[in-house]
Amino acid sequence: MKPAFSTKTVHARDRLAFWREEASKLYVTHEFSTRVGRDFQGTIEIGNLGNVALASFECDECQVMRTLESLKSADDDDVLLCRIAAGTVTAHQDGRDVVAFPGDVYLIDPRRPFTLEVGRARSLVLKVPRAEMEARLGELAAYTATVMPRGQPVSALASDFLSMAVKRADDLDLSAGVSIAQQVLDLVAMAFGARVGAAAKLSTPRLATLTRLKSVIETRVCDPELKLTDIATAAGISVRYANALLAQENTSLERFIMLRRLQRCRQVLEDPSQLGRTVGDIAYSCGFADLSHFSRRYKAQFGCSPGEARPPRR
Repeated sequence: MKPAFSTKTVHARDRLAFWREEASKLYVTHEFSTRVGRDFQGTIEIGNLGNVALASFECDECQVMRTLESLKSADDDDVLLCRIAAGTVTAHQDGRDVVAFPGDVYLIDPRRPFTLEVGRARSLVLKVPRAEMEARLGELAAYTATVMPRGQPVSALASDFLSMAVKRADDLDLSAGVSIAQQVLDLVAMAFGARVGAAAKLSTPRLATLTRLKSVIETRVCDPELKLTDIATAAGISVRYANALLAQENTSLERFIMLRRLQRCRQVLEDPSQLGRTVGDIAYSCGFADLSHFSRRYKAQFGCSPGEARPPRR
């Protein structure tokens, strides 16, 4: 994982505002407060494990709130899988409260309000595509604000494997990362299924094919000459079947490729270390051949122009 943000680089008067802004980008849009005030310190590191985005947060005592107001502007559709590495976090959602300790893994659904009470802690957050978790667990409301059962071998294995996989994520190629991410999610689903007395639905052949399709897309999405038939052929399926697989996520092959290109552009545009690159260079490197078309699609997807997405120079 690589450093993304640290309050140490920000003046004390701007520290809390910048932390909330950066944490919202990498987590979900939320309200933030802390009793530490301007002395608050925090760092964020980011990475990817296959198609799962990773963010590691280490920070002082604070409160994170996903309110109804926050939900109004929300455009994400991921489930947050969180593992505590140090300290404690108390999670509140769907009428449940749970205190998570080091090694604990818990689930939060950003589609509904939640509150996290963070003692000085270090935690890992995986942004898992909703369809991936629902395919394994079904209705997620039964699992929010609960931890994987403590003391059970499968829970311990899932927690340890998750931690180890993340530490090695930077060394894995995309195909291996996608495969290992699926194994992590299978183990986590098994543990959560035991928590509520239900059997988790592990990866099916259909889900495995969808995962392979997405892996191919991730490998070739930045090619501006990419054709739908190229993707489907490389995944060993037809374009029609690829669209049928993606239909369960309310999208299509063409729309999914467009979304992944836009999301890649957004990640680069919001990276302070990429301020030396032009918007056009970033767009072209992510698979767009026409800058005006890219700008229109970007604004339609994210509600702001590519230029407005860039962080201020410091």
